[in-house]
Amino acid sequence: MPDTVEEDLCKVLKGLPLEGEEAELCDFTLEEQNEALESQGIQPSVDPKYKPVIFETVMYIVACVILNEYNEVLMIQEAKKSCAGKWYLPAGHMEKSENIITACKREVLEETGLEIECTTLLVVETARGNWMRFVLTGNVIGGSLKTPSEADKESLQAKWVKNLEEVELRANDIIHLIDRARMYKEARRVNESGWFIDQLPALRPYSKQLLRLVIVIKKKANNNVHILLSEKTAWHLPTCEIHPTRSIHSTLRRFMIELCGAEVPAHRPCGLVSVEHDASTNQDGLCLTLLVAFRAPLEEVPIIGKCVWHELSKKLSEKLLQKVSSRNATFFLNVIK
Repeated sequence: MPDTVEEDLCKVLKGLPLEGEEAELCDFTLEEQNEALESQGIQPSVDPKYKPVIFETVMYIVACVILNEYNEVLMIQEAKKSCAGKWYLPAGHMEKSENIITACKREVLEETGLEIECTTLLVVETARGNWMRFVLTGNVIGGSLKTPSEADKESLQAKWVKNLEEVELRANDIIHLIDRARMYKEARRVNESGWFIDQLPALRPYSKQLLRLVIVIKKKANNNVHILLSEKTAWHLPTCEIHPTRSIHSTLRRFMIELCGAEVPAHRPCGLVSVEHDASTNQDGLCLTLLVAFRAPLEEVPIIGKCVWHELSKKLSEKLLQKVSSRNATFFLNVIK
């Protein structure tokens, strides 16, 4: 196997963008997904020429959980008529040509009056392939907290909240995000092992929405760790196009069937290891790299299609096994039903 594949794996584990044409190779396009459905007598629900376009075909949301030294969370009081007076995290729609980090900084500044530096991604939430929310955390580096006298269309005010029961929330969907941020902060304070390294979304433009897989398995004969590689055009990690009207879990399931057949053995998504996105060139696609682990040994997992198992070096094996075994070693992917 070419060394470049392990180099690419090291990059995504560090949150670095992949370079070259191999990064956008797709093994299961929307057109091929439609063909697979039609072969089963099912009418496809998406145009195979679908293109992600902000405010038209995709909706990207950013949200930020900022905690201070007293473990209070930065919250804003909504100004929108539909939820005026209620409280929520600073959050909002990404705008044209924005990346995830700049959108997050802008929303926090507009809604709270504070300038922040983003330090890491915490959670990615999806309802369908065309709706995603990226949740980050960071630190305050300037500005002043918005007061009621500074109310505008973005928010009525902002404040630090210790107990969420003190305020009326716009929605309860942010509670688990705040809990996650507090767990992360405490783990950092006590230097708890098993957590992901601080990592922000990587800047790399994509024309499509892609789901890249790092599929981990052990060989029963020697207990060595392998990952699945695709041979299509050039060696690369298996990648498919995210179906815009179905959940990420549905996209993953169909892709695994494409790789391993209808009787694909039990496997589980462990979480995200990287997110790549950059809309500065007017491309609203992205790439999510998902870690997937098989429970069955390599000898019991069939492969159909142009794929091979690649045995990893000991160092990389240890890194991946640590991420597979610890529920906090990857970024949480919350698939909303």
